[in-house]
This record gives sequence, structure tokens and C-alpha cells, in this order.
Amino acid sequence: MSLTVDLLQPEVQEAIRAANYRELRETLRALDPADAAEMLESLEPTEAVVAFRVLPREQCGDVFAELSAEYQEELIEHLGTDRMMRVLDAMGVDDRAAVLDELPPEIAQRLLAAMSPDNRIATQRILNYPEGSVGRLMTSDYVSLLPHWTVSRALEHLRKHGRDAETINYLFVIDERGRLIDDVRLRKLLFAEPESLISELCDSHYVCLSATDDQEEAVRAMGRYDRSALPVVDSTGVLLGIVTHDDVADVAEQEATEDIQKLGGVDALDEPYMDTGFLKMLRKRAPSLAVLFCVQAVTVGVLHRFEETLTQAAILAVFIPMIIACGGNSGTQASSLLIRAIALRELSPSDWVRVARRELLTGLCLGSMLGVLATVMVQVLNHIGFARSEHAVQIGFAIGTAIVAIVIWGVLIGALLPLALRAIRLDPAAISSPLVATLMDVSGIFIYFSVATILLRGTVL
Repeated sequence: MSLTVDLLQPEVQEAIRAANYRELRETLRALDPADAAEMLESLEPTEAVVAFRVLPREQCGDVFAELSAEYQEELIEHLGTDRMMRVLDAMGVDDRAAVLDELPPEIAQRLLAAMSPDNRIATQRILNYPEGSVGRLMTSDYVSLLPHWTVSRALEHLRKHGRDAETINYLFVIDERGRLIDDVRLRKLLFAEPESLISELCDSHYVCLSATDDQEEAVRAMGRYDRSALPVVDSTGVLLGIVTHDDVADVAEQEATEDIQKLGGVDALDEPYMDTGFLKMLRKRAPSLAVLFCVQAVTVGVLHRFEETLTQAAILAVFIPMIIACGGNSGTQASSLLIRAIALRELSPSDWVRVARRELLTGLCLGSMLGVLATVMVQVLNHIGFARSEHAVQIGFAIGTAIVAIVIWGVLIGALLPLALRAIRLDPAAISSPLVATLMDVSGIFIYFSVATILLRGTVL
């Protein structure tokens, strides 16, 4: 809970109990919509309904949009359809569509049917686009201009229609058929001569999104071109709406959260951690663990193959955890770097040769460093009596050499596996890191005992 909400919560609760609605209204009016939504969710349901009812009309839509989907559904049941219609009418069309998209179908259909024809058409148009597409993000609350207008007429149009626009930093120039021609910054419009034509301010250099693009494309375009708003067009170039930076920021946070969860081998959560049910959490986490466990079982077969080596040189078993850690850590490190580079479109599967060459050199340097460190560590452990052996020098050399080979193999697997997954149109973030760690556990032990068997034959073995 934020400090502001924490400090004001007792005051709000007291105003509700005393039925001091004027004070309650003024307190809530002073809060940012996000803080007001957090305040409502911190109250008892009966108190929250009272607080929401006294919100100013111009604020209630913004506050409702900030509430969690579960709390929105609860408030709808308490407020009733008529009151809820007033809330939805006060919301932007993109926020309204997002709310309906999160609600159970029967509730969403009931609210949609109760809307005015214009609001229903605008909302349905957004909901008709595929989930995860730019069309689901866009709003029709923007200001458009015609190229033959003068600057004076454009400013008059802006004063008349700009109040309800999502943003006026950019104004969008369209032709008589509604096709996008250009966009003009407000600053450029304000400093132009009043009698200049809008067409004279256009340079035909603009960036736009397609309504069917993935939402990640909006995130990349907004960052690449440093824009606060981007126009959205259909296949014929007709301007359908705009996407603003606040919507894109929400998508960026959601996508980053999903990628981080997938990196841990967890199917992305649809709800906050504490709101996810126990059984649903098990379903999200169990499948990947079961698959990785089965892959890990191959380790038993590898150890069985080298059973004789372990019997003759039991000291090698002492260093198995260190070997596993080196392989898993180096592979996961490379995998994380490549997954992010792919997400940022810095690399594509066709770059695998360059990546392999780069990681081969990196693995050789890192492996040599860790190999020398391991060799020294074996001598130190032998000296203090933790892993004593009369062949400590040979064992140290064998372990160090094995680590060089394992680290090189680990970084190659970690770097090339995400590229391979991308090449077959799978999400590298979904399985790369856990799979790399598991593969390195199995292959690392095989490499370790193979190198040890070759280098220690005739001495320890």
C-alpha cells in the first residue's frame, strides 16, 4: 500500500461511518486515480461501494479502470446496471473495452447491451480485434485535421474537440476518405502562421501501426521513435484510432512480467501472485517441473555408465556439484543474454554463426579462468584435508580441463538453443533457461567423467 493511501485510509473510513459524504468526496477527488483505486481495494466491500458512489463523475471512470478485474466485477454487482452505465460512459473507449474483456461473458454482454448505440459500436469494434493485437489498445478519442484547412481553423477545431481527446500532442491529418496522410505536432501548429494550410505543415514522414499488429510491436515502435502517441490504420490506410504511451507502458510491463516468469519455467500467470488460486498455481508450475525431472533422469544413466570410474576414484564424486554449477550457470547466463537480444530484435536465427563464433571465444576465456581456479581449489582442499589424494595434481588438472570443455559447451548450448527455438517459431523465454540448466546437468556430468577417464588413466584409474 502506498504511503498516501496508508495515511488517508483512517480518514476515509471515518468519513464513511459518519456519513460525511462531502468530506469523503473532497478527499477522494484529491487522489490520483491509481491511488483512489488502491484506497477502494483496501476498504471493506460495503465501504468501497459507498466511497465509489461519491466519486465525481469525471473521476469515476479513470478510477474504475485502475481496479483489478475481480474488484471491478464485485463493484458492478453492487452498483447495478444503470449506475455502471454512467461509469462506463465516463471511460475512454479503450479502457471500456479492456474492462469488458476482463469480465465474465454474461456480465460483459449485459453491460454492452445497455450501452448507447454509439458507445456500443465503438466498443465492439475494439473487441472484434484479436486478443493481444494493437486494435485492442487503440482509442478513437483523437483529433484529426484535413489538409486544406488553415491553421486558424485547425486551432478552432482543436478548442472544440480536443477536450475529450486522449492526447493533443499529436494531431492527425487525414484525407476525405479518412486515410492517414501525416501527423503534426501541436507545437508546430501553435507557431505556424494562422493563414497557413495544414498541408504546408506536412512532410509525409510519419510512423503508424496496423490494427492487427502484435501489441509488442507498439512497445518497440513507441520506444524506437520516442513518441507519446502513434496512429493505428487498417489495411487500406484508413485511420482507426491511436495508441498512447500509457497503454503501451502497461503492455511493456505485462510482457516483461510474462518473460521473467517464463525464464523460471513457469507458465505466465494471468493474475497477481497473491490472487492466483492454489490449484491454478500448481497447474502453472507443475508441467515444466515434470518434464525437466524426466530429462534430468538421464543423469542416472550417465552415472551408471561411469560407475566403475567412480568406484576407482571416489574423490571425483566430491566435485560433481561444482561441475554441475559451472555448466548450468554458464549456459543460463548465455541463454538470458540471447533471449533478451532476440526480444529486442538485435539478433535473428540467421545470425547463429556469428553468435557461435563469439560464444566459443567467450566460453574458452571464461572456462580457462574457471578451470585454473578449480585446479587451485583442488590443491587447497587436498592441503587442508577435505579431499585428500596422492594424485591431487593430476585430479586438479583433469577437473580444470573438464570445466573448460563444460563451460564452452554450456555457452554454446545457452546461446544457440534460443535461436533454434525462435527459428521454429517457439518462444525462447518459455523453456530456454530451465532446459539449458537441465541439459547441462546431464551433458556436464558426461563430459566431466569422459575427460577424467581419459586424463587419469594409468594414475588414479
